[in-house]
Amino acid sequence: MHQNHLLYFEKVFYYNNMNLLIDATLFGQYSEAFTKVLIDYAPKLIAALLLLIIGIWSIRFITSVARKIMVKREIEPTLIEFLSDIIFWGLRVVLFVAVISKLGVESSSFLAILGAAGLALGLSLQGSLSNFAGGILIILFKPFKLGDTIEAQGSAGKVIDIQIFVTQLLTVNNEVVFIPNGILSNGKIVNFSEKTLQRTDLTIRISYQSNIQEVKSAILEVVNAIPKVLQNEKPSVFVKELGETAIFMSVQAWTTNEDYKEVCATILENCKKAFDEKQIKFKSE
Repeated sequence: MHQNHLLYFEKVFYYNNMNLLIDATLFGQYSEAFTKVLIDYAPKLIAALLLLIIGIWSIRFITSVARKIMVKREIEPTLIEFLSDIIFWGLRVVLFVAVISKLGVESSSFLAILGAAGLALGLSLQGSLSNFAGGILIILFKPFKLGDTIEAQGSAGKVIDIQIFVTQLLTVNNEVVFIPNGILSNGKIVNFSEKTLQRTDLTIRISYQSNIQEVKSAILEVVNAIPKVLQNEKPSVFVKELGETAIFMSVQAWTTNEDYKEVCATILENCKKAFDEKQIKFKSE
């Protein structure tokens, strides 16, 4: 019985030693394989890391230099921001592809996946891409700029921001209107700030019993008495249309963009006073 116990313990000790020996052998094999892979892969890893560090620094430097050049050439601020972002992210994509190529990843497969993803994204965002293209056209061809007063898509106001997808207008009622750049670039735009001067185009309705010459003289007297009406371009008053029940008189006078609304209001107000004094009758609709 004692001998059987000894034989049992000897067998257990033998198997335990064999397992430890096998584990040590496997550990040694794994360590050797890992060390070999690390030695073989280390140059690629180091090269990719150096490329990443140098690339990030180069992208920042190139973007900064490009921004300074555009500012020096007085390019539109919105266009500067847009082009800077394009340069920054475009170079980052190129750097990413270069780094994974250094690590041994097939860049052609990655580019194919990236292209397919871009196509799918483009199809799902057709409306946004239309606004994006419209924003590019507005920035490049500059039908208006920040601070201009424009009228488009049934809204009029001062341009307070030109973004890639939308343009913001501030109306006289202090309302902010967002107009998508797609329809804005393809529609009619009236830019009141493109020129420094603006001509009034007012219409006054008088009855057929009124003396046209007397009416013209009264209106010209009113217009010429307004200091903010420019005299280098003489004001004009003429019959615009003979309606069924009234005569339409057109009043045209030149003034600056800043004084346009005030001049229009003053002409109408003073014409009312002059007509009352001269007993000239307006004709309502």
